[in-house]
Amino acid sequence: MPDIIFQDGSVRQNGWVVVPRSEAGDALDIPDNKSALIPAEVWLEGRQHFAGRDDIGVWFDSHDEPEILADYVHELPLIAVNFPKFSDGRGYSIGRLLRERFGYKNELRAIGDVLLDQLQFMKRCGFDTYELRPDKDIRKAAQSLNFFSQGYQAATDTDLPLFRRRAS
Repeated sequence: MPDIIFQDGSVRQNGWVVVPRSEAGDALDIPDNKSALIPAEVWLEGRQHFAGRDDIGVWFDSHDEPEILADYVHELPLIAVNFPKFSDGRGYSIGRLLRERFGYKNELRAIGDVLLDQLQFMKRCGFDTYELRPDKDIRKAAQSLNFFSQGYQAATDTDLPLFRRRAS
């Protein structure tokens, strides 16, 4: 499992395994004795079985609608959002919806084609942890997360735009 970058720039070992969607008719292969991220719709279908477990989280693909878990986000210890390619920005919207509309407070992770130059923007959308693409240098993460000292727009990290903060 690759290491994970945290919002403060620290790098820690990843304790979660992403379980891919199963083929039609196949059972989901959830590993024993490991924390697992399963597809959101699978968790919802088996909610009674998975509810209350702190070793089961979910992941959304960029085309998934986070509304399917709107009433249940507080039951999940971790939600990951897959960025299938760096140019797909739908994951940013999913992150903001989870934080701002649905009030998700636990760990929100970016997975998939995650690049260093995206980390600052993911952080502003509410992501806490980041699983970089394997060919990228994880040691440069802290610089990437704090490249800008201030954001102009309001986001999950501040509810006021810069001009309103400066006027106060």
